[in-house]
Amino acid sequence: MADTPELSETQTPRNPAARRVILTVLGAAVLGGAWYGYGYYTHGQYQQETNDAQVQADSLTVSSRVSGYVTDVQVQDNQDVAAGAPLLRLDPRDYRAKTDQASAQIAMAQALQANAQSAMAEQQAAIEQARAQLASAQAKAQFDADQVKRFAPLVASGAEQAQQLAQLRTAADQSAAQVRAQSAMVEAQQRRLSTLEAQVRQAGAQGQGGAAQLSAANVDLAATQIRATMAGRVGDKSVTVGQYVTPGMRLMSIVPLDKLYVVANFKETQMALVRPGQPVTIKVDALEGKVIKGRVASIAPGTGASFSLIPPANATGNFTKIVQRVPVRIEIEATPAIRRLLVPGLSVTASIDTISARDEAAH
Repeated sequence: MADTPELSETQTPRNPAARRVILTVLGAAVLGGAWYGYGYYTHGQYQQETNDAQVQADSLTVSSRVSGYVTDVQVQDNQDVAAGAPLLRLDPRDYRAKTDQASAQIAMAQALQANAQSAMAEQQAAIEQARAQLASAQAKAQFDADQVKRFAPLVASGAEQAQQLAQLRTAADQSAAQVRAQSAMVEAQQRRLSTLEAQVRQAGAQGQGGAAQLSAANVDLAATQIRATMAGRVGDKSVTVGQYVTPGMRLMSIVPLDKLYVVANFKETQMALVRPGQPVTIKVDALEGKVIKGRVASIAPGTGASFSLIPPANATGNFTKIVQRVPVRIEIEATPAIRRLLVPGLSVTASIDTISARDEAAH
C-alpha cells in the first residue's frame, strides 16, 4: 500500500479558503494587538484604577448640650430635614426656672443700685451742709483770733482788763476746735459718699453677673429645642420620648446626601502621576456598574496605615515590605437624580485619568 505524503507543520494548507481564514485571523490579531498597544501607550498606561473605594459623607452626629428628659421627637427614621428643622425637644421647665431666677437677681441688683444712688444724692447734700458749717466755724475762728490780737496790746498797756483777754482767748480756742470738728465732719461725709459709690458699683456688678447668668440660662433654655445644623437625611436614630439624655450623648445622625464624595485607596505604586483636578470615572456596584463622572479633590498627606490607631513599627523585628495605600478624595459630578440613589458606604470602582501629568514623568 502506497504511503500518503504528510504535510509538515510549516506547510501551508493547499485549500485557498482555509488559507484566507488563517490570514484574516492573523491579520485581525496583529491589528488588534497593534490597536491595544497603541491605546495602552497613548492612554491606557495613564489610567489608574482601584476597587478599594467607597462613597462617603461628612455625617453629623446629633447630641444634646444640656441634660433632661425627652418630651417630643419631631422626626422619623430616614426623613429628609432642612437646616434649622426641629429634631427633638427636652423638658424646659428647669431651665426656664433658671432664667426667672437670673431675671430676679438682675431686678434686685437694679433696686440696690437705685437705692445707693438715692443715698448718694442725700449724702451730697449732707456734704454741702457740712462744708457750710465748716465755713461758718472758720469765719468765727478768724474773728475770735483777730479779737485776741486786738485786745492783747490794750491789756499790755493797762487800757483793758486781763480777764477780758482771757475770755477772748478761750473763745478763740473753742472756735479753732470747732473748725477742726467741722473739718472732720466734712471728711467723714465724703468718706460716706465714697462708700455709697462703692455700693453703686457693687450693685452694678451684681446686675452684670445676673445678666451673664440670664444669658447662659437663655442659651440652655434654647438648647432644649434641638435643631438640625445642616440639611440631610436622618439616620441611626436612637432616642425616644421619656428618655433621659446627657450632654454629648449620641441621639441620631444627619447625612448630607447632597455632599457625598468618594474615598479611593490607591496603591503607592499608582500615585506617581495622580494630581488634584484630574478627571475620574466612577462605577457604582449598587447601580449595576453605572458610570459617574468625578474629579480628584485632594490627596491625603499620608498612607492609611500612618493614621491608624496602632501604626506599624517597621524598625522593630523582621520587616516584610507591603504595598501601602494612599486615600484620594474624589468629588462626585452627578445629577441630582443620581445623587439621590447614592448613600455612604457603597462600593465603587474609581479610575483616574493621569495623562495630564505625563510630561512630569518624562523629566
